[in-house]
Amino acid sequence: MSNDLNKRILTSTLLLLLLLFFNFTFFFKLGLILIILLVFLEFRNIFKKILIRSKNKNIKFFILNSLAFIYIFVFFGISSIELHDKIGSPILFLFIILICILSDIGGYIVGKIVGGKKLTKISPNKTISGTIGSFIFSLFSIMIFKFFFDFNFDVGFSLILFVFLVSLVSQLGDLFISYLKRMARIKDTGSLLPGHGGFLDRLDGIIFAIPFSYILIKFI
Repeated sequence: MSNDLNKRILTSTLLLLLLLFFNFTFFFKLGLILIILLVFLEFRNIFKKILIRSKNKNIKFFILNSLAFIYIFVFFGISSIELHDKIGSPILFLFIILICILSDIGGYIVGKIVGGKKLTKISPNKTISGTIGSFIFSLFSIMIFKFFFDFNFDVGFSLILFVFLVSLVSQLGDLFISYLKRMARIKDTGSLLPGHGGFLDRLDGIIFAIPFSYILIKFI
């Protein structure tokens, strides 16, 4: 666990530094395009493995890739830009990302330390204690932004509910990608990130939490 945790911490730190750089500079859209492209390619790889023995696999592969393209390039891409540049701000965008990161860290740490009953057969490593840890750790995002950033919000029920909902969607996104990996019979979506696997392994919750947050802020 120690070696794996050290890799995860190092990789997460480097990714966070890159995120801060792209988030607060005019390179944001360039970084977003690069991430979207890498995630889409990893989706293609998963679909290829899932459909390797399927009938009419070329048609199914085209349909799945089309759906992934529409979601990743259009829905996730536009909602990211909207949150970052228009209805939100780089600070708000970073806040949502941090909720997802802390949810992932909380699930990993509490799940490993406490253990206990498994959450679902889809992902054998997920535990109920880890899920609770994800929700608890997600709240740290509020304290971090109150302490380090001049981010004007009132800490009340609405904000806590928002954080919990974003954490929930992030965890569901993680489970969904775990389900796809189980169908494809692979452990990781790629091998680019030590301790994490591929970009999709690291961003599985974020690619669902960002569009959800956009809808929540824009229309509710």
